[in-house]
Amino acid sequence: MEHYAGIDVSLELSSVCVVDAQGKIVKEAKVASEPEAVVAFFEALGFAVKRIGLEAGPLSQWLHAGLKEAGFETVLLETRHVKAALSAMTVKTDRKDARGLAQLLRMGWFQQVHAKSMASREVRALLVGRKQLLGRLIDVELSIRGILRGFGLKVGAVTRKGFEARIRELVTGQATLERIAEAMLSARAALKAEYEKLHQAVLAIVREDAVCRRLMTVPSVGPLVAITYKSALDDPSRIAKSKAAGSRSRRRQERCSGSHRRSISRVKKMSLAGSREPATRWCARHSMKLPMFCCRG
Repeated sequence: MEHYAGIDVSLELSSVCVVDAQGKIVKEAKVASEPEAVVAFFEALGFAVKRIGLEAGPLSQWLHAGLKEAGFETVLLETRHVKAALSAMTVKTDRKDARGLAQLLRMGWFQQVHAKSMASREVRALLVGRKQLLGRLIDVELSIRGILRGFGLKVGAVTRKGFEARIRELVTGQATLERIAEAMLSARAALKAEYEKLHQAVLAIVREDAVCRRLMTVPSVGPLVAITYKSALDDPSRIAKSKAAGSRSRRRQERCSGSHRRSISRVKKMSLAGSREPATRWCARHSMKLPMFCCRG
Protein backbone atom coordinates (compact mmCIF):
# COMPACT_ATOMS: atom_id res chain seq x y z
CA MET A 1 0.00 0.00 0.00
CA GLU A 2 1.22 3.49 -0.85
CA HIS A 3 1.97 5.97 1.94
CA TYR A 4 2.39 9.74 1.90
CA ALA A 5 3.94 12.04 4.50
CA GLY A 6 3.49 15.73 5.21
CA ILE A 7 5.95 17.73 7.31
CA ASP A 8 5.02 21.06 8.89
CA VAL A 9 8.44 22.60 9.49
CA SER A 10 9.16 24.73 12.57
CA LEU A 11 12.39 26.08 14.00
CA GLU A 12 12.90 23.48 16.75
CA LEU A 13 10.40 20.65 16.17
CA SER A 14 8.56 19.66 13.00
CA SER A 15 5.22 17.85 12.91
CA VAL A 16 5.13 14.74 10.69
CA CYS A 17 2.01 12.92 9.55
CA VAL A 18 1.98 9.72 7.47
CA VAL A 19 -1.24 8.58 5.75
CA ASP A 20 -2.06 5.58 3.56
CA ALA A 21 -3.72 5.55 0.13
CA GLN A 22 -7.21 5.77 1.72
CA GLY A 23 -6.27 8.84 3.78
CA LYS A 24 -6.09 7.01 7.11
CA ILE A 25 -3.47 8.36 9.50
CA VAL A 26 -0.79 5.73 10.04
CA LYS A 27 1.67 7.62 12.22
CA GLU A 28 2.14 11.10 13.70
CA ALA A 29 5.15 12.46 15.54
CA LYS A 30 7.18 15.49 16.52
CA VAL A 31 10.71 15.34 15.10
CA ALA A 32 13.68 17.64 15.57
CA SER A 33 14.08 19.99 12.61
CA GLU A 34 17.34 18.40 11.52
CA PRO A 35 17.89 16.35 8.35
CA GLU A 36 19.42 13.47 10.31
CA ALA A 37 16.46 13.23 12.71
CA VAL A 38 13.87 13.38 9.92
CA VAL A 39 15.69 10.76 7.85
CA ALA A 40 15.99 8.49 10.91
CA PHE A 41 12.23 8.80 11.53
CA PHE A 42 11.31 7.63 8.02
CA GLU A 43 13.91 4.86 8.01
CA ALA A 44 12.43 3.49 11.25
CA LEU A 45 8.85 3.34 9.92
CA GLY A 46 9.19 -0.18 8.57
CA PHE A 47 7.43 0.61 5.28
CA ALA A 48 8.20 2.74 2.23
CA VAL A 49 6.80 6.25 1.79
CA LYS A 50 5.96 7.11 -1.81
CA ARG A 51 6.23 10.88 -1.44
CA ILE A 52 7.18 13.35 1.30
CA GLY A 53 6.02 16.95 1.11
CA LEU A 54 7.19 20.13 2.83
CA GLU A 55 5.76 23.60 2.47
CA ALA A 56 8.41 25.82 0.87
CA GLY A 57 10.22 27.96 3.43
CA PRO A 58 13.64 28.93 4.84
CA LEU A 59 14.25 25.61 6.63
CA SER A 60 12.39 23.47 4.10
CA GLN A 61 15.13 23.55 1.46
CA TRP A 62 17.67 22.32 3.99
CA LEU A 63 15.46 19.42 5.08
CA HIS A 64 14.46 18.74 1.45
CA ALA A 65 18.12 18.41 0.44
CA GLY A 66 18.79 16.00 3.33
CA LEU A 67 15.81 13.80 2.46
CA LYS A 68 16.69 13.74 -1.24
CA GLU A 69 20.26 12.78 -0.42
CA ALA A 70 18.95 9.90 1.70
CA GLY A 71 16.97 8.61 -1.28
CA PHE A 72 13.43 9.72 -0.36
CA GLU A 73 11.06 11.16 -2.98
CA THR A 74 10.56 14.67 -1.59
CA VAL A 75 8.76 17.72 -2.99
CA LEU A 76 8.45 21.36 -1.94
CA LEU A 77 4.85 22.65 -2.03
CA GLU A 78 3.88 26.13 -3.24
CA THR A 79 2.97 28.16 -0.15
CA ARG A 80 -0.01 30.07 -1.56
CA HIS A 81 -1.61 26.87 -2.85
CA VAL A 82 -1.14 25.23 0.53
CA LYS A 83 -2.59 28.24 2.33
CA ALA A 84 -5.66 28.24 0.08
CA ALA A 85 -6.15 24.50 0.49
CA LEU A 86 -5.87 24.58 4.27
CA SER A 87 -7.80 27.84 4.78
CA ALA A 88 -11.00 25.92 5.64
CA MET A 89 -9.49 24.75 8.94
CA THR A 90 -11.19 26.49 11.84
CA VAL A 91 -8.27 25.76 14.18
CA LYS A 92 -4.77 25.72 12.73
CA THR A 93 -2.01 23.85 14.53
CA ASP A 94 1.27 22.32 13.37
CA ARG A 95 -0.25 18.85 13.76
CA LYS A 96 -3.29 19.68 11.63
CA ASP A 97 -1.14 21.40 9.01
CA ALA A 98 0.99 18.24 8.70
CA ARG A 99 -2.20 16.21 8.25
CA GLY A 100 -3.39 18.61 5.56
CA LEU A 101 -0.08 18.43 3.71
CA ALA A 102 -0.17 14.63 3.74
CA GLN A 103 -3.71 14.63 2.31
CA LEU A 104 -2.72 17.10 -0.43
CA LEU A 105 0.11 14.80 -1.45
CA ARG A 106 -2.19 11.78 -1.46
CA MET A 107 -4.74 13.48 -3.73
CA GLY A 108 -2.18 15.28 -5.88
CA TRP A 109 -3.67 18.70 -5.12
CA PHE A 110 -0.43 20.60 -4.96
CA GLN A 111 2.00 22.56 -7.11
CA GLN A 112 5.64 21.60 -6.81
CA VAL A 113 8.24 24.32 -6.26
CA HIS A 114 11.70 24.11 -7.75
CA ALA A 115 14.36 23.53 -5.09
CA LYS A 116 17.29 25.79 -5.86
CA SER A 117 20.79 24.40 -6.13
CA MET A 118 23.30 25.02 -3.36
CA ALA A 119 25.35 27.32 -5.62
CA SER A 120 22.28 29.45 -6.37
CA ARG A 121 21.32 29.62 -2.68
CA GLU A 122 24.84 30.75 -1.75
CA VAL A 123 24.70 33.52 -4.36
CA ARG A 124 21.27 34.59 -3.12
CA ALA A 125 22.56 34.70 0.46
CA LEU A 126 25.49 36.84 -0.68
CA LEU A 127 23.13 39.25 -2.45
CA VAL A 128 20.88 39.49 0.61
CA GLY A 129 23.85 40.17 2.91
CA ARG A 130 25.15 42.85 0.55
CA LYS A 131 21.72 44.48 0.37
CA GLN A 132 21.33 44.49 4.16
CA LEU A 133 24.71 46.15 4.72
CA LEU A 134 23.97 48.75 2.06
CA GLY A 135 20.62 49.48 3.69
CA ARG A 136 22.19 49.95 7.13
CA LEU A 137 24.90 52.18 5.60
CA ILE A 138 22.29 54.43 4.01
CA ASP A 139 20.30 54.49 7.28
CA VAL A 140 23.35 55.73 9.21
CA GLU A 141 24.02 58.44 6.64
CA LEU A 142 20.41 59.61 6.71
CA SER A 143 20.44 59.59 10.53
CA ILE A 144 23.51 61.82 10.59
CA ARG A 145 21.85 64.21 8.16
CA GLY A 146 18.70 64.28 10.30
CA ILE A 147 20.59 64.97 13.54
CA LEU A 148 22.57 67.84 12.05
CA ARG A 149 19.51 69.31 10.37
CA GLY A 150 18.00 69.94 13.79
CA PHE A 151 20.89 72.30 14.52
CA GLY A 152 20.61 74.13 11.22
CA LEU A 153 23.54 72.26 9.67
CA LYS A 154 22.72 71.18 6.12
CA VAL A 155 24.91 68.52 4.54
CA GLY A 156 23.64 69.16 1.03
CA ALA A 157 24.60 67.20 -2.07
CA VAL A 158 27.78 65.26 -1.42
CA THR A 159 29.35 62.09 -2.76
CA ARG A 160 29.79 59.03 -0.56
CA LYS A 161 33.56 59.56 -0.74
CA GLY A 162 33.32 63.12 0.54
CA PHE A 163 30.55 62.49 3.08
CA GLU A 164 32.79 62.04 6.12
CA ALA A 165 34.88 65.17 5.40
CA ARG A 166 31.69 67.23 4.99
CA ILE A 167 30.26 66.03 8.31
CA ARG A 168 33.48 66.79 10.18
CA GLU A 169 33.54 70.25 8.63
CA LEU A 170 30.00 71.00 9.82
CA VAL A 171 30.43 69.81 13.43
CA THR A 172 33.82 71.47 14.05
CA GLY A 173 33.71 73.53 17.26
CA GLN A 174 30.62 71.82 18.72
CA ALA A 175 31.76 69.27 21.29
CA THR A 176 28.52 67.32 21.61
CA LEU A 177 27.94 67.07 17.87
CA GLU A 178 31.60 66.12 17.36
CA ARG A 179 31.20 63.23 19.81
CA ILE A 180 28.01 62.03 18.10
CA ALA A 181 29.46 62.40 14.61
CA GLU A 182 32.64 60.53 15.58
CA ALA A 183 30.68 57.53 16.84
CA MET A 184 28.32 57.41 13.87
CA LEU A 185 31.08 57.95 11.32
CA SER A 186 33.02 55.07 12.87
CA ALA A 187 29.96 52.84 12.52
CA ARG A 188 29.52 54.06 8.94
CA ALA A 189 33.15 53.30 8.10
CA ALA A 190 32.82 49.75 9.45
CA LEU A 191 29.61 49.16 7.48
CA LYS A 192 31.16 50.61 4.34
CA ALA A 193 34.23 48.38 4.62
CA GLU A 194 32.18 45.21 5.10
CA TYR A 195 29.78 46.20 2.33
CA GLU A 196 32.70 46.67 -0.07
CA LYS A 197 33.93 43.15 0.76
CA LEU A 198 30.60 41.57 -0.17
CA HIS A 199 30.22 43.81 -3.23
CA GLN A 200 33.65 42.79 -4.50
CA ALA A 201 32.75 39.15 -3.86
CA VAL A 202 29.67 39.58 -6.09
CA LEU A 203 31.77 41.18 -8.84
CA ALA A 204 34.33 38.37 -8.59
CA ILE A 205 31.61 35.76 -9.16
CA VAL A 206 30.28 37.69 -12.16
CA ARG A 207 33.74 37.97 -13.70
CA GLU A 208 34.20 34.20 -13.53
CA ASP A 209 30.68 33.34 -14.74
CA ALA A 210 30.28 33.02 -18.52
CA VAL A 211 26.46 33.23 -18.32
CA CYS A 212 26.58 36.50 -16.35
CA ARG A 213 29.06 38.00 -18.81
CA ARG A 214 26.77 36.98 -21.68
CA LEU A 215 23.76 38.57 -19.97
CA MET A 216 25.74 41.80 -19.57
CA THR A 217 25.91 42.10 -23.37
CA VAL A 218 22.22 43.08 -23.20
CA PRO A 219 21.94 46.91 -23.06
CA SER A 220 21.72 48.34 -19.50
CA VAL A 221 22.27 44.98 -17.81
CA GLY A 222 25.06 45.26 -15.26
CA PRO A 223 26.69 42.76 -12.90
CA LEU A 224 24.00 42.98 -10.20
CA VAL A 225 21.06 42.45 -12.57
CA ALA A 226 22.89 39.63 -14.37
CA ILE A 227 23.77 37.61 -11.27
CA THR A 228 20.36 38.26 -9.67
CA TYR A 229 18.54 37.04 -12.76
CA LYS A 230 20.76 33.99 -13.15
CA SER A 231 20.45 32.93 -9.51
CA ALA A 232 16.68 33.47 -9.56
CA LEU A 233 16.29 31.34 -12.69
CA ASP A 234 18.80 28.79 -11.35
CA ASP A 235 18.19 25.97 -13.84
CA PRO A 236 17.05 27.21 -17.30
CA SER A 237 16.50 23.65 -18.52
CA ARG A 238 13.29 23.48 -16.46
CA ILE A 239 11.75 26.26 -18.60
CA ALA A 240 10.55 25.08 -22.00
CA LYS A 241 9.78 28.48 -23.56
CA SER A 242 11.35 31.92 -23.05
CA LYS A 243 7.89 33.43 -22.47
CA ALA A 244 7.65 31.43 -19.24
CA ALA A 245 10.87 32.91 -17.86
CA GLY A 246 9.19 36.16 -16.83
CA SER A 247 6.67 34.40 -14.61
CA ARG A 248 9.52 32.81 -12.63
CA SER A 249 10.34 36.27 -11.28
CA ARG A 250 6.66 37.36 -11.34
CA ARG A 251 7.17 39.84 -14.19
CA ARG A 252 4.36 41.12 -16.38
CA GLN A 253 4.23 43.94 -18.91
CA GLU A 254 1.11 45.97 -19.59
CA ARG A 255 0.43 47.19 -23.10
CA CYS A 256 -2.40 49.67 -23.58
CA SER A 257 -4.41 49.83 -26.81
CA GLY A 258 -7.23 52.34 -26.67
CA SER A 259 -9.53 51.45 -23.78
CA HIS A 260 -8.14 47.91 -23.54
CA ARG A 261 -5.17 46.91 -21.44
CA ARG A 262 -3.28 43.74 -22.21
CA SER A 263 -1.01 42.29 -19.55
CA ILE A 264 2.35 41.12 -20.94
CA SER A 265 5.21 41.76 -18.51
CA ARG A 266 5.44 43.83 -15.35
CA VAL A 267 7.34 43.39 -12.11
CA LYS A 268 4.93 42.37 -9.36
CA LYS A 269 5.42 42.86 -5.63
CA MET A 270 5.28 39.11 -5.03
CA SER A 271 8.52 38.52 -6.91
CA LEU A 272 11.46 36.36 -5.97
CA ALA A 273 13.21 37.74 -2.92
CA GLY A 274 15.94 40.16 -3.87
CA SER A 275 15.25 40.05 -7.61
CA ARG A 276 12.49 42.67 -7.88
CA GLU A 277 14.53 45.85 -7.33
CA PRO A 278 17.21 45.37 -10.01
CA ALA A 279 14.67 43.78 -12.35
CA THR A 280 12.29 46.71 -11.86
CA ARG A 281 14.95 49.25 -12.84
CA TRP A 282 15.87 47.25 -15.93
CA CYS A 283 12.28 46.58 -17.06
CA ALA A 284 11.41 50.26 -16.61
CA ARG A 285 13.75 51.02 -19.52
CA HIS A 286 13.27 47.88 -21.62
CA SER A 287 10.09 46.11 -22.65
CA MET A 288 12.05 43.15 -24.04
CA LYS A 289 12.82 40.02 -22.01
CA LEU A 290 16.28 38.73 -21.23
CA PRO A 291 16.75 36.07 -23.89
CA MET A 292 16.72 32.53 -22.58
CA PHE A 293 19.72 31.57 -24.67
CA CYS A 294 21.82 33.89 -22.49
CA CYS A 295 21.21 31.64 -19.50
CA ARG A 296 22.09 28.37 -21.18
CA GLY A 297 25.66 27.11 -21.00
